[in-house]
Amino acid sequence: MKASAFSYTRASSVVDALELLARHGDQAKVLSGGQSLMPALNLRLSAPELLVDIGAIAELRGVAVENGVLRIGALTRHVDVLRSAEIAKHAPLLTDAIAHVAHPAIRNRGTFGGSLAHADPASELPACVLALDAVLLVRSKNGERRIRAVEFFTGIYETLLSPEELLIAVEIPVAKPNAVHFFHEYSRRKGDYAIVGLAASAIRDGDVLENLRLGYFAVGDKPMLATASEHLTGRPVTASMLADAQTALDAELDPQEDQQASAGMRRYLARQLMARCVSTLLDRQDLATRALV
Repeated sequence: MKASAFSYTRASSVVDALELLARHGDQAKVLSGGQSLMPALNLRLSAPELLVDIGAIAELRGVAVENGVLRIGALTRHVDVLRSAEIAKHAPLLTDAIAHVAHPAIRNRGTFGGSLAHADPASELPACVLALDAVLLVRSKNGERRIRAVEFFTGIYETLLSPEELLIAVEIPVAKPNAVHFFHEYSRRKGDYAIVGLAASAIRDGDVLENLRLGYFAVGDKPMLATASEHLTGRPVTASMLADAQTALDAELDPQEDQQASAGMRRYLARQLMARCVSTLLDRQDLATRALV
């Protein structure tokens, strides 16, 4: 198939892009890397009147660290996230996760902000920003607002972004010295959409985890920050605690059934990932057997 007819313009600056979005509203679509938008256009799942290409806006690219905050520009490409020494040092979860995003050709064009704004529930990066307690900076002609990642994603391909707003950057607290992280996803082949995935971060104090954040993806209509993590913090984890957490997780989940997996399979894999995650974070092989439950 081919896309329906549309007009095209390349924005020269953030101000220019915001003027165009304010003028055209929901009849316009923002083009950054285009790795999700172009297939949607060709399948006629999206039919905007105008494409606003923001790819040339240099101020939306780059990685910087200041005052304990890692800032990633919305147009920073996946490959640049993967290669960034600052991200590897201050948010290594992203370095691990980005290697699972599709294939090199996609990572060479796709953008960090584009993935978040697209809000595919099977995408790795939305779950990562949940796990890292990130803040997303969005801007319109009327000003800028800051949205916590846990509030940003509202449904399948839906976010709090209005048609007149542009995602500018993402801010992530730099990792503390005793921070630990985990990332794993199940997919039929490397680069395929995830069947179930988990991005997690925590603070480890000996045998105890604090501030454990479990960001699941491909288990519902949006990435999910599991409250079942409350069963695993504040004291040394036992097999009984992990079993309680898995039961609580199961109650939280509402996974879809599709050609890749049944809802029951996704529930099983989500529980398995929780056990694998806790075992890895604490370096406790005795907990790994819970992954078989």
